[in-house]
Amino acid sequence: MAAIAHEGEPRVIPEPRGNRSRPIRIALADDHHLVREGLRLVLSRVEGFEVVGDAATQEDALELVDATNPDVLLLDLTFPDGDGLPLLRALRARHRDLRVVVLTMHRESETVRQALAAGAAGYVVKGARSSELVEAITAVSRGERYLHSSVTAAIVDDSIRWLSGGGPMSLREREILSLIASGYPPAEVARMLGISVHTVRRHVANLSAKLGLRGTMALVRYAIRNGLVRDA
Repeated sequence: MAAIAHEGEPRVIPEPRGNRSRPIRIALADDHHLVREGLRLVLSRVEGFEVVGDAATQEDALELVDATNPDVLLLDLTFPDGDGLPLLRALRARHRDLRVVVLTMHRESETVRQALAAGAAGYVVKGARSSELVEAITAVSRGERYLHSSVTAAIVDDSIRWLSGGGPMSLREREILSLIASGYPPAEVARMLGISVHTVRRHVANLSAKLGLRGTMALVRYAIRNGLVRDA
């Protein structure tokens, strides 16, 4: 029986994971209430699916999965209480049979690789058709992997850039990325490293091309997730 919960608390339906003849039991973790409600509405109409609960924070997501033991978790990567990748690793460490489908607006190839390395079985971008999400959930519940077509295209494009001479990040590029992600403007980075602002911006542009990222904020997120931000 479903438990009644107040706003912000995970809603749960405790039940052990069953065999494949039972419905696929799905949990939702996203910080946006409307997204969770929309997903619940769509998935509850799919024969063979059962939404067992939803959570808005990382802490609630951990409690939700512990309480409901779902087959599949739909997980966003952005929460008010932190990045979703450490949460993904923690969930996979605690629940080895849990299949996680990342559902996010981030489609950068590096983010996809990090999510898969952290234990995600599927990756779907927000804006995908509901039929694609259903396909992803069904696939991962069978032990398969699922990547949304736009994500696959981003990975292919990134591989082409790499093979075309992008190469790995240089020490100078790593240093500049670390400073930019730590909040220093290009002019200050140039002064600290004894180079021109033009050179700093050229390195930033090269980094964006190598990593398949668009914009400074995407680079900052990459730096944070890879431990490249300097302490204040």
